[in-house]
Amino acid sequence: MRKYIVLLLLLIMIPGLLSAKIFAKAGTAGLQFLKIGIDARAIGMGEAYTAVSDDISSVYWNPAGLALKSQDQILFSHTEWVANIRYEYIAASKVTDLGSFAISMAILHMDWMDVTTEEEFGPTGEKFTNSDISAGITYANSFTDKFSFGFTCKYLRENLDEYDVNGFSVDMGSLYNTGWNNLTIGMSMRNFGPDVKYDIDNDGDGKLDEDVFDLLDNDGDGLIDEDREEVGFKLPMNFSLGLAGDIYREDGQVLIASAQLDNCVDRMETYNVGFEYMLGTFKIRSGYQFNYDAASFSTGFGWTIPASFAIINLDYSYTSMGDLTESFLKTPHRLSIKLLY
Repeated sequence: MRKYIVLLLLLIMIPGLLSAKIFAKAGTAGLQFLKIGIDARAIGMGEAYTAVSDDISSVYWNPAGLALKSQDQILFSHTEWVANIRYEYIAASKVTDLGSFAISMAILHMDWMDVTTEEEFGPTGEKFTNSDISAGITYANSFTDKFSFGFTCKYLRENLDEYDVNGFSVDMGSLYNTGWNNLTIGMSMRNFGPDVKYDIDNDGDGKLDEDVFDLLDNDGDGLIDEDREEVGFKLPMNFSLGLAGDIYREDGQVLIASAQLDNCVDRMETYNVGFEYMLGTFKIRSGYQFNYDAASFSTGFGWTIPASFAIINLDYSYTSMGDLTESFLKTPHRLSIKLLY
């Protein structure tokens, strides 16, 4: 038991040590698509999901939760984001004697946009787009009937018009069930990895990050060092600490409550609360995010359908984006399908 306590303490301390010289400031981290949550169930609970995670969506929220199901699983998640941005997420897991394994992929894509320049002071007639991709491998295991741990290794890529950047990150998390009213303590650290930067050869001489002080015309075009070193940017590393438990569980009815603290390197701490009420195979959810500029209230519902080939979970969620909400239709909607077989 002592080694599990030490591991929990390390998970609490690592984010503080890593961010000792980092202060919350908007715009200091890139690859922002990594902060867009997946799975309508989790979003419907206000993203207060770190301690609730107990299925295939755990590969995003808290890898430790993948170990809590004894069935193989598949997840499809679709998000209609603001400004006609769409986010797709797919994952599949396999239970083995060594533990639970999963693979996952996320793709963010958007419409084509007009290229504008200072010289033209308007559209040039050209088009560009942006896309982001994440692919991960997850492992999780239950070391006791109360404690589980997991981690995910991810490859990251962002394409912006003709430019691209590649990177990698690691997620890790733990869950500890106290045994009292299913009260669970969950911790996760997501998007921990090295800084990334674009490699841009503006002058086309095949050289990058040229020395700005050598006063040499490296490519012989009469200009000196057009390619200064590109500035790297951090990943949006996030640490979450959550509590979840049963308020009521009797006669086919279950009411779950959860609370969570999130600490991300490029914003102030946020506080999330969420609820899920289940009556038979039907569920309704609601949640709220405090101290967060864009998102606040969220709600949703779900339905479990037993089938001959699998147990199917259908979930939907709606999120209010505050001032970014143009109308009910033009605000984030999520649909997710989970298969347990």
